[in-house]
Amino acid sequence: MKRVLEGSHSVAEAVRLARADVIAAYPITPQTHIVERLSDFCADGSLKARYLRVESEHSAMAALIGASSAGVRTFTATSSQGLALMHELLHWASGARLPIVLAEVNRALAPGWNIWTDQTDSLAQRDTGWIQLYCETGQEVLDTTLQAFRLAEQVSLPVMVVLDAFYLSHTYEPVDVPGQEEADRFLPAFRPRFMLNTEKPCAFNQMAPPDVYMEMRRSIQDGMKVALGGFAEMEEEFRRIFGRSYGAVEAISCEDAEIILVTSGTITSTCRQLLKELRSRGEKAGILKIKLFRPFPAESIRGYLKNVRKAAVIDRNFSFGSGGIFAGEVKAALCDLPERPEVFSFIAGLGGRDVTISDLESIYMQTKSQDVPPQESIWAGLRPLPVYAPDLKE
Repeated sequence: MKRVLEGSHSVAEAVRLARADVIAAYPITPQTHIVERLSDFCADGSLKARYLRVESEHSAMAALIGASSAGVRTFTATSSQGLALMHELLHWASGARLPIVLAEVNRALAPGWNIWTDQTDSLAQRDTGWIQLYCETGQEVLDTTLQAFRLAEQVSLPVMVVLDAFYLSHTYEPVDVPGQEEADRFLPAFRPRFMLNTEKPCAFNQMAPPDVYMEMRRSIQDGMKVALGGFAEMEEEFRRIFGRSYGAVEAISCEDAEIILVTSGTITSTCRQLLKELRSRGEKAGILKIKLFRPFPAESIRGYLKNVRKAAVIDRNFSFGSGGIFAGEVKAALCDLPERPEVFSFIAGLGGRDVTISDLESIYMQTKSQDVPPQESIWAGLRPLPVYAPDLKE
């Protein structure tokens, strides 16, 4: 059924269709609408879940670790400082191989205090052992949240569904909401591989001495490899049932492209509009959208970029002392190619600053006009800071 939904409500509808058993809720802008809508579902009986109102994001993840260990399907949502507060327990969730699903609405980290979009909060958690999926549209948000439960339970690893604040979380658009029977065909009831059970007692989260710790970490990596290999198969089944698929990466007009813009999230939609204009002028441009960030689809990215002259990676994030995070990953994926494209790294849209078609055209033209990229990331649309000269006598 087609409905006009806010992006946050697309998440909530998917959680309802997934028949989540336990929801831990601590509201923080801009993800509050997700847990608010889920509280409505629990109140009116359309979702028969235990709704836990906790005192912090740290507590939210702690509650879900307990619930998931008991063998039930779990969900929470957060943003920015809330995700940062969860950081310790993100490691506990992945280390325990718990299939928790988290909706992460990208919001810039403070200070300065900012509630608008920026991917640095989720990307700062890239080494916690969570699968990360980045969404472009409200439809993709709903579909990806359903897929996240399936993927998490297949490989016994937690999954983070990531969407841009306001541009996506608070924007309304037509969304095809599946029926419950269709959702159940794709996502059957959760059957945990291990769980707290007094009839079959075992130890959880015990001390791991040096002779087993490395093997436990390697097991998480093996789970990531299974997730990467099984992602296409999972999406194919989703396509057969719902008629839609996205891919770990999506290539748009890359077959004959000489310059490819590498994107993620909602900036991709603006790039699609620019691409139409560039192609109408005879420019051989393309777009490579990265949806799956962890595990990183390096082989697919190499396949699309190996024959192109230049790639411009547009990052709505930044790693201090290094550069754009997606750009760094793309460069690493290409480093062993005998002939590889020149990779330009651009930083744009931090703290929710709008990234327009004009901004993206400027990025494209800079990439086209320069033979080799500068060593450091290029900050697109950077404005000069005001100069303050305080009177020290005061």
